[in-house]
Amino acid sequence: MTARLSPRLVRVVDALPLRPGLRVLEIGCGPGSAAREMATRVTPGGRVLGIDRSARAIDIAIAGSAELIGSGVLDFSCAAIEDFALSADEPPFDVAVAVRVGALDGRHPEIFHAALRRISAALTTDGRLWIDAPTGSDKAIVELCLSPR
Repeated sequence: MTARLSPRLVRVVDALPLRPGLRVLEIGCGPGSAAREMATRVTPGGRVLGIDRSARAIDIAIAGSAELIGSGVLDFSCAAIEDFALSADEPPFDVAVAVRVGALDGRHPEIFHAALRRISAALTTDGRLWIDAPTGSDKAIVELCLSPR
């Protein structure tokens, strides 16, 4: 399935510590390409939730993901990360990943701390947050350490 991903997203997904059974939150999922690929890597037993503030992006993601959504391994929700909260029946995530998300890459510093609080609340106590590496880095992603929860 990686043939549908850009080379940049292939590098990001390949660099993530994904394995069957993990629960993954993709922040700023756009049309869902990376979320679909991650979903194939966390089965059996895992789940991916892609969120994006754009309703249009979520509609496109859902339209291209019927089989994975139907199998229960993938879902999408329209939400801004600074407002995101787990639903009452949603267990926390093991991994969160954000690629080109303005709240985390410096484009929107006014919501940075609110976004981190929401991400921290959505992760397990040993959950990990990965963001895309700065331009010029030889890495695809870097781990952003969160304060102990």
